[in-house]
Amino acid sequence: MGYDYALVHLQYTIPPAVALTFVYYPLSTSLGVYKILFLIAASLSHACESTCAYHLQIAVISTTPWDSYLIHTRIWTYPAHAIIGPTLFKIPAEEVFFFVIQTYNTSLLYLLLSKPTFHPIYLRGQKLLNDGKPLGLRRWIGISAIVACIFAGIRMIMKGGEGLYMGLILVWAGPFVLLLWSLAYQFLIGLPLSSTLIPIAVPTLYLWIVDTLALKRGTWVIESGTKLGWHLWDGLEIEEAVFFLLTNVLIVFGLIAFDNAFAILQTFPSLFPTLPTLPSPILLVRALLISTASYDDDRIEGLQQALGRLRAKSRSFYLASGVFQARLRVDLVLLYSFCRVADDLVDEAVSIEEAKHWIAKLNEYLDITYGKSYVKNERRENLIAIFPPSTRAALQLLPTSYLSPTPLYDLLKGFETDLFFSSSNPFPIKDEPTLQVYGAQVAGTVAESCLELVFHHTKILTPKSQRRRIVQAGGRMGIALQYVNIARDISVDASSGRVYLPTTWLKEEGLTPEDIIKEPTSEKAETLRQRLLDCAFEIYDEAKGAIEQLPAEARGPMRVAVESYVEIGRVLRQSGYKVKAGRATVPRLRRLRVAWNALSHT
Repeated sequence: MGYDYALVHLQYTIPPAVALTFVYYPLSTSLGVYKILFLIAASLSHACESTCAYHLQIAVISTTPWDSYLIHTRIWTYPAHAIIGPTLFKIPAEEVFFFVIQTYNTSLLYLLLSKPTFHPIYLRGQKLLNDGKPLGLRRWIGISAIVACIFAGIRMIMKGGEGLYMGLILVWAGPFVLLLWSLAYQFLIGLPLSSTLIPIAVPTLYLWIVDTLALKRGTWVIESGTKLGWHLWDGLEIEEAVFFLLTNVLIVFGLIAFDNAFAILQTFPSLFPTLPTLPSPILLVRALLISTASYDDDRIEGLQQALGRLRAKSRSFYLASGVFQARLRVDLVLLYSFCRVADDLVDEAVSIEEAKHWIAKLNEYLDITYGKSYVKNERRENLIAIFPPSTRAALQLLPTSYLSPTPLYDLLKGFETDLFFSSSNPFPIKDEPTLQVYGAQVAGTVAESCLELVFHHTKILTPKSQRRRIVQAGGRMGIALQYVNIARDISVDASSGRVYLPTTWLKEEGLTPEDIIKEPTSEKAETLRQRLLDCAFEIYDEAKGAIEQLPAEARGPMRVAVESYVEIGRVLRQSGYKVKAGRATVPRLRRLRVAWNALSHT
């Protein structure tokens, strides 16, 4: 009896688990926990439970019987002085725990690194598969390489002797890797390295170091005669290096296959009308086995465009979008895309007449969509064709079936206020009530639509009276965030001849809108900026309590969305804040800290 192996866990595997748990806990979801528990259960399985669940459990499935076989045949041995004593099929308890802790740590690292990833945009239907990118060729290259490794392993086993251990590793892991690659190769090729290479490489390198120390100390031993005798570095047998690499490959590939299946479920409501919070293995397999010819390519392309707009135009909301879940996240991205497209059509118009033209066309689109027009519905597609090609998907994919029309119409009214170059009213924000109305139209409406999506997608029913209070508070919070936006963009707006500071406020400081346009960074302009921020934070303090009345699955993410943007206001209140392209910026680490704190809030 000894404690060497137990000390390996106390020193090297449990501390990373504790650290990763601490970092991930605020970001955890029931779906993430489901993935981890599923893989851990698979790591302790003695055989495949069912053909349907096979592909999901192959991350580390059959490790127990495989490990037991190696010990029975004395390829691996554990000296009595290194282990406490209890065994499972001759596998020491410490080794069984190793299956669990390795799966747990690698899974947590993957979940952390892949949290920002919007998986639907990595799907590829037939149209996207044939866009000139050789995905099919790369798939077959991967299959060929894996099959070659399996056959090499078979030859080593048949020959016996020094290549036996390596052959057993390749023949054990190869079929699982092959199945995962065949099912999820699109994701494995397309996902960013932060979701593929890094969560494999980092744990593998770490375990190589741990294994080197354990082998040198004699905590476990690979018997001579079954190993090649090659070393990756002094003290690390090549078989051990390959083993730890492949086990981490299996864990990450298994998680990616899960995310591939879930992305199909969340992206195509026409194929899967309902989406359980925790989809069954059978449902996930059904999703993976659906032909790519059934994918809606236009929807995938529209989602890619929508996420591109969000990433380019709002770093705060892009960060916040990553903590919303499933179809709620998809619809929030699509809502943002519509609002951004509509705003840009007005802001980037070369004349006031063109801006009015687009507002009229957007109103007409809503009329037809919501059945307020006598024009036949076929007119909708003809109308969409009038818009620039890059904007059409934003209109087509707006989830109007469960969004109320009133906030969207009011949003367009707010855009009419943005037409600053009207000769009759060149500076329309004449006083604070006008500013409040404007803020309600261009931001409060968006907040109301976001909350509608929250209530539509969450499982717990919220009483109507409570919904009304939350939506009203959301509208007020939208005004607060718009005030922060205006305070940040005084210089940028002035460069376009726009001043959103109330004219009555300017008069109190002895200024005119033209003065702000000439000197947007003057001391008096800064005084008015701080006054506007005071108003923003007053409304924020009044409305923020409503967030805690939201359904639990949306509460934390909504805090992140609000706090990420409010942090811009906090930066503006500090002296010496950094300015980029005329706007104050929140450093990346600070934004991440704000998001983490918002999710940690209880």
